[in-house]
Amino acid sequence: MSDLENMMNQLLRGVVDIVTKEELYRRLEESIKNDRPLIIKAGFDPTAPDLHLGHTIVLQKMRQFQELGHKVVFVIGDFTAMIGDPTGKNVTRPPLSYEQVMESAKTYTEQVYKILDRGKTEVRFNSEWLSKLGTDGIVRLAAKYSVARMLERDDFKKRYTSGISISIHEFLYPLLQAYDSVALRCDVELGGSDQLFNLLLGREIQREYGQSEQIVMTMPLLEGLDARLVDGKLVGNKMSKSLGNYVGINEPPDMMFGKLMSINDELMWRYYELLSNMSIDEIKRIRSDCESGRMNPMDAKKSLAKEIVARFHSSQDAENALRNFTEVFSKRNPPEKMDEYNIRAEDDGQIWVCRALASIKVVKSTSDAKRLINQGGLYINSERVVDSNLSLKIGSYIVKLGKKVYFRLNII
Repeated sequence: MSDLENMMNQLLRGVVDIVTKEELYRRLEESIKNDRPLIIKAGFDPTAPDLHLGHTIVLQKMRQFQELGHKVVFVIGDFTAMIGDPTGKNVTRPPLSYEQVMESAKTYTEQVYKILDRGKTEVRFNSEWLSKLGTDGIVRLAAKYSVARMLERDDFKKRYTSGISISIHEFLYPLLQAYDSVALRCDVELGGSDQLFNLLLGREIQREYGQSEQIVMTMPLLEGLDARLVDGKLVGNKMSKSLGNYVGINEPPDMMFGKLMSINDELMWRYYELLSNMSIDEIKRIRSDCESGRMNPMDAKKSLAKEIVARFHSSQDAENALRNFTEVFSKRNPPEKMDEYNIRAEDDGQIWVCRALASIKVVKSTSDAKRLINQGGLYINSERVVDSNLSLKIGSYIVKLGKKVYFRLNII
């Protein structure tokens, strides 16, 4: 197998869509022949202050291109974030203020280097070129695409046919994102699979401006911590800070480790597939060992959690997190299999323990929960709860009711 074929195999691992594979092969071949790095772009709108594991799937692919010698441009959509991409939404998303966008953008630039090589990464704000377009430039850009074609986008189509309002400014978002590719003369654009329409539009707009069309590569969307297996299929919302089902890459090691240990076994293999640096063959071997009983799935989950914590913190932090987890959750030997509940934290990042217990119906009411605590019948992480006003922060907890009832409670 040639070096170029090996390169293609590496770059195509985990990719959902590629438009087109033949173009990528040809562009890589020309890059090697002419000693010209390709320009690889991915854009991120700083709509929330933290990057999470779902973002890292695209970033890891950028890192692969980077390690092969290509130029990586991390585009912060400070201009487009103030419009808002409505993907997956059935209502117009409220625009963010400039101050909100720039605060999030600051933390993005601090966190992205946990994955990308700082010395080989170009960070650009799309306000650099979009602000200069002016009214006449935006009108000319809008003239290059039709309303009929824009309504082919799935979320716009659903809203239009359902009679749900679509604001004119929402049509500008994909056009302006497409113009990012024109401004950067992009060779390859990466994004999540829900961004396929926008990325393909970038090809068309580049052609309208007389440029070679970029190759489009989309990556899978990572399911959140609360995803479950239903009728043999993994079902759940994508990882999202707004939904509370996320693992932030800047979270403390113990919290990151605990959240990863809270996922169910079926979701664990999806996380292995999308987040682990292990080879596909190695992952298959571990899964086979678990399914045959040669390996405890809990050990496989610990191995995955250690790998991810080490990536975003350090190997020592990962070892400490494993030890802390084991000390907390292994005391008094709770059962390996137990019911599991996910509860959304309040706006302050915590929830009153009595409200949590009542909401999952393990007690009839908050009053019953208080009574249970006063009688000494509630244990959390092997410690008896004595304060009925206790609030639980975001994290994963082993809860014991009375003498025999154990369950895992995930505050997300």
